[in-house]
Amino acid sequence: MSATHLQDALDTLKTTGVRITPQRHAILEYLIQSMAHPTADEIYKALEGRFPNMSVATVYNNLRVFREVGLVKELTYGDASSRFDFVTNDHYHMICECCGKIVDFHYPGLDEIEHFASQVTGFDVHSHRLEIYGTCPSCKGVSAKVQ
Repeated sequence: MSATHLQDALDTLKTTGVRITPQRHAILEYLIQSMAHPTADEIYKALEGRFPNMSVATVYNNLRVFREVGLVKELTYGDASSRFDFVTNDHYHMICECCGKIVDFHYPGLDEIEHFASQVTGFDVHSHRLEIYGTCPSCKGVSAKVQ
């Protein structure tokens, strides 16, 4: 992700009346640079050295603000901690059942499912989510060595 993404996100915050604090800027920058879909705790741990007075609650509150203005998606997977994704365009997730790694992918054919589902059920479809579970290449290599 580039500096353009950060500037666009900061502009979005300004136009919605959200004040840009150093912590808010750092959390947003971390999310943009991270492709790992971090939890609030992971973000806190990554930034606590730069902001020793920042609390986990500050991170959660800022993530809530970002979600409300449409800058991030909150990904919830059962009982696990929510993960946060700066990429808010339609995409899907491949999730490793061993280590929990999440990788984005896009498949345009899946967009047709919303239309089909609406036709079959009569629902007004607002969104959909697809998760595919498996074993990532790193974990596959580890399990192959154990056997």
